[in-house]
Amino acid sequence: MQQKIEYSLDPENWDELRAQGHRMLDDIIDYMQHLRERPVWQPAPDEVRDTFREPLPHGPMALSDVHETFMQNILPYAIGNAHPGFMGWVQGGGTPVGMLAEMLAAGVNANVGGRNQMPVEVERQILCWVRELFRFPEQASGIFVTGTSMANLIGVLVARTKALGVDVRSTGLQNSSKRLTAYTSVAAHACVAQAFDLSGLGTDALRLIPTDARGEMDTEALKRVIAADRENGCTPFFIAGTAGTVDTGAVDKLSVLADIAEKESLWFHVDGAYGALAVMAPDIAPRLAGIERADSIAFDFHKWAQVQYDAGFILVRDGTLHHDTFAAPVAYLARAERGMATAYPPWPCDFGPDLSRGFRALKTWFAIKTYGIEGLGKVISGSCMLAQYLKQCIEAEPELELLAPVSLNIACFGYRCDDPDRVNANLAIALQESGIAAPSTTLVNGRLAIRAALFNHRSTTRDVDALIEAALRFGAAEVRNTKAFEKVA
Repeated sequence: MQQKIEYSLDPENWDELRAQGHRMLDDIIDYMQHLRERPVWQPAPDEVRDTFREPLPHGPMALSDVHETFMQNILPYAIGNAHPGFMGWVQGGGTPVGMLAEMLAAGVNANVGGRNQMPVEVERQILCWVRELFRFPEQASGIFVTGTSMANLIGVLVARTKALGVDVRSTGLQNSSKRLTAYTSVAAHACVAQAFDLSGLGTDALRLIPTDARGEMDTEALKRVIAADRENGCTPFFIAGTAGTVDTGAVDKLSVLADIAEKESLWFHVDGAYGALAVMAPDIAPRLAGIERADSIAFDFHKWAQVQYDAGFILVRDGTLHHDTFAAPVAYLARAERGMATAYPPWPCDFGPDLSRGFRALKTWFAIKTYGIEGLGKVISGSCMLAQYLKQCIEAEPELELLAPVSLNIACFGYRCDDPDRVNANLAIALQESGIAAPSTTLVNGRLAIRAALFNHRSTTRDVDALIEAALRFGAAEVRNTKAFEKVA
């Protein structure tokens, strides 16, 4: 007789789990409620890091003890993007609603690759809303992905199918007589070039077009490069415009790019990682005119829409072409007229490389339902107004200088001194280590700049004032230290 094996990971006492769960929920809500009382960021001590070099656990440990380790050794040492003083990178702050929705999604534990289940319908609902938001046709397709890096890759792959035909999936690029070329701004995110690397087209196929004084793609230069490529026997096929560059927040002239793409018969893709969702803000949306003409748009709900990580999205105008680029007729994905494998409509796994897909749509659905497009739009408008306030503060201080136009919600500035790159690099670190404010650095016209990216819905003028006050204080100290060092040397 075969031995009966019974071993479950469910608790023996559900009431104890419920009580512990309530304690964990209370602790994380307390953390979110009292964020301002904590430093934005603090480095983890060596003794804390050492606790994560323990051997592989073989026996069980009480959930309460594991939770206590989280509270003491993990939670205090996150990067801090939930904090209103975080201004370092293009990251949303998340919301209490998103946190609770993520908990529900984890409880359902759905694989949203396909099949007959409501989590798939939730994702399709988001797709319908996104079509409406960007004024795309009903036949447009789209799916959730990890982020815009993956969304940009999908956009390139669909455009490649358009240029070379579906057979490229089996025959590969080596059997094509066309030398495909593509175009984007020198200010575009590095993941656009990475998409060409991963797609097999190679980064040499991507032409980097210079920008103008506003940080936007030089469209006249673009026209010249396209013409030169055609003369040299290349086949231009793809333009990637940017709605909100990562360094300064510049928005390319999307309507002009759409005109060029239409005239040249090129695929028009928009990397709108964070800026695309500015269409939700009536006062900012006109800056994105032309995005509705794109063939594909990549963007992240986890940035300006404040949805918890991760929640990227790719929207494609030609749903059939999108489907044909990824769908795989394999036996284990066979469709049926009835049951769990109902065939219609196509499954999310038919539109991307992932079969295993988390329930990202639920936290996004909760955010849109709970806050509405108007509420999310107010957050976007508010962060842009806050960036203008920061600009005014910088311009009002003789010791500070603005290093790039403030297009949306990113301000790049520096401390005026004789050795600006060195001083501002150290100043940015001093600000981060202070726990008061956490900007990052970037290069603007060859100069190192302190970059304040205002994405957190919790940030206010109070946080900008704290940044300015600390930058003036630490900047002056850094200049004194530099002069003292030079005297000794």
